[in-house]
Amino acid sequence: MVKPILFILLLFIGSCTWKQEKIKPSIENISESIYASGMVKSENQYQAFATVNGIINKIFVAEGDTVKKGAIILTISNETQQLNKDNAALTAAFSAIEANKGKLEEAKLAIGLARDKMKNDSLLLSRQNTLWNQNVGTKVELEQRALAYQNSKNAYYSALVRFNDLKRQLNFNSAQSKNNLQISNKLEKDYLLKSEINGIVYQIPLKVGEFVNAQLPLAVIGDAKNFILEMQVDEYDILKVKKGLPVLVTMDTYKGQVFEASVTKINPLMNEKSKTFLVEAQFIITPKTIYPNTSFEANIVVQSKKKALLIPRNYLMKDNKVIKENGDTVTVKTGLKDYQKVEILSGLTAADQLIKPL
Repeated sequence: MVKPILFILLLFIGSCTWKQEKIKPSIENISESIYASGMVKSENQYQAFATVNGIINKIFVAEGDTVKKGAIILTISNETQQLNKDNAALTAAFSAIEANKGKLEEAKLAIGLARDKMKNDSLLLSRQNTLWNQNVGTKVELEQRALAYQNSKNAYYSALVRFNDLKRQLNFNSAQSKNNLQISNKLEKDYLLKSEINGIVYQIPLKVGEFVNAQLPLAVIGDAKNFILEMQVDEYDILKVKKGLPVLVTMDTYKGQVFEASVTKINPLMNEKSKTFLVEAQFIITPKTIYPNTSFEANIVVQSKKKALLIPRNYLMKDNKVIKENGDTVTVKTGLKDYQKVEILSGLTAADQLIKPL
C-alpha cells in the first residue's frame, strides 16, 4: 500500500514541476551574430628580417620607441664586406679618368710626335721626287724616302689607335669600378636594418653580439595609432560575413567592456588546416591603450530586428516544432537566432503558452 501512495506523490510532484516549465513568447529585439576570436595587430605591422648573415654590431632604438620611415634600427657587422667596400673604393679611385690623365696626355704627345714626323717625311719625299724629276739623286734614295714616309704614316695611325684604345679602356675601367663601388655600397646597406614605415618598435628579440641570418626576425614594427582586428571565421559562416557589418569586441584587458568595430576585409583564401577564413575589422573608437597581439573575442552582427516574437531556443524541437500548453505539437517558421533565443515568424502568437520539451 505504501508503494502506490509513493508513486502517486512522485507523479503529483512531477506534474507540479511540469507546470512550472511554461513560458509565453516575448516581444524583444534580437541580433543574429557569428562568433569569432583573434588577435589585435598594429596596422602595417611587420617583422623585419635581414637579407645577410652577420653579427649585430649596434642597436639604435629600444622597444617602444617611435621611428620614422628609413630610420636605422640596427647594424650588422661583417668584416669581409667592409674589406670589399674599401677595395672597391680604392679601385674606383685608381681607375678614375682624372687619375689617368697622365696616360692620356702621354698618348696624345705620341700622336703629335708621330704626326710631325709623318709631315716631315712627306715633305722630304716630295723634295726627293722633285730632284728625281730633274734627274738628280738615285732611285735608292727615292725609295728610302718613300719607305720612311710610309713607316711614319703607319706610326701615326698606330698612335691614334693606341690613344683611342687607351681612352676606351680607361673609360671602361672607370665605369666598371664605379659600378663595383655602387654594388659594394648597396651590399653595405643590406647590413643596415631600417624601418619601412613611420611607427613604433614593438619588439627587438636579439641583442648586440648575437648572430643573425635571413630567417631570424630582428624587429617587430607597426603603426602607433591604428590597429586591425584579425579574426578567424569558420567556413560554415563565411558567406554571411560582409564588409561593413558591425562587430562587438571583448578583451581580457578590458573586462566588462564591449567595443564596437566594423568588418573591413575578408581574405578570400581559406586556411586548409583550420578550415577558417581571415576576416579583418577596425575599431569605431580605438581603446585608449592597446597593444599588438592582444587576444579578443568578437560577435559579427549579421542581422538585427526590433520587436520580434521570441522564444528560448530550448523550447524549440527539431528546429521547427514547439509544444503548446494543451500538449499539441505545432510547426513554426523561425527567423533570426542568437545563442539563447529564436525568432518565430509564424505558427505562434504572443498569447500562446508553451511547454518545455523533455
